[in-house]
Amino acid sequence: MKKTFLKKALSLFILLPFAMIAVSCGTLAAAAGTGAQIAGAFGVIDQDTANAITKSSDAIGKAAEDITPEQEYYIGRAVGANILTNYKLYTARPALTAYLNQICSALTINSPKPEIYSGYHVMILDSDEINAFATSGGHIFITRGLIACTDSEDALASVLAHEISHIQLQHSIKAIKTSRVTQALLVTGTSAAGVAAGSQGLDLGELTDIFNESVGEIVTTMVNNGYSQTQEFDADTTALSLLASAGYEPSSILDMLHALEKNQGSHPGGFNKTHPTPAKRITSVEKSVKKFTVADTRSFRRDRYNKTK
Repeated sequence: MKKTFLKKALSLFILLPFAMIAVSCGTLAAAAGTGAQIAGAFGVIDQDTANAITKSSDAIGKAAEDITPEQEYYIGRAVGANILTNYKLYTARPALTAYLNQICSALTINSPKPEIYSGYHVMILDSDEINAFATSGGHIFITRGLIACTDSEDALASVLAHEISHIQLQHSIKAIKTSRVTQALLVTGTSAAGVAAGSQGLDLGELTDIFNESVGEIVTTMVNNGYSQTQEFDADTTALSLLASAGYEPSSILDMLHALEKNQGSHPGGFNKTHPTPAKRITSVEKSVKKFTVADTRSFRRDRYNKTK
């Protein structure tokens, strides 16, 4: 009777963390691993099952860890490297790259997050495609095709503000963290399947490889498919605030979106694949743009834009 009671109690102790993973992944997953080893020691479950549960618990605990600024940077750098396998950097006009970085600095220094682990850096991609990317590490890529759609410094600033918003709102990191937990649960299933089949299951190194490979696939998918519509709208709204704080005309984002609406049709891929339609974004921005007003100083920036672009 005592063994039956112990078996039920320990089973509950082991399974409860998995049922409540959304509450506190790290703490409860650790409890699951401990419970599994205790159960194995008492003979309530066999040792292979106990080891499998412990390995799975380790993966779930890892998934719950906070991503540090350093990790954000290195993940972002990996994403940037992935982008540069498909695009070449445009290096013919260093002055244009420097100009974009000056605009980026004006936006970020007046933003809620003026400093990140390795700073913000803007690079131009040598492509006629209308597109832009931002990594969690602060690397911002903008294509020649997108730059060609602008007609003012403020329009350029609106593009950069949108990408900076993705970084500061941690959209890519949030997607990765969610998927890391999902993969940890898949690893749980992998361990259980191995034991159920009578094998020794995968060793922890193999489970880690599966885990890490899945993160790489998630990052690639995120870049190719784009963020959710809600995240894109949030980035536009945050961009309005960044523009206003730096003294740029917030409504310039609407000018930019109208330009995209006019030009995207003749440029397949790019924003067409990764962003909501310009019409949807215009409707969203129009709901908020009137909340942000600044003195109209666009004329003071016209000459340097014309000289540099």
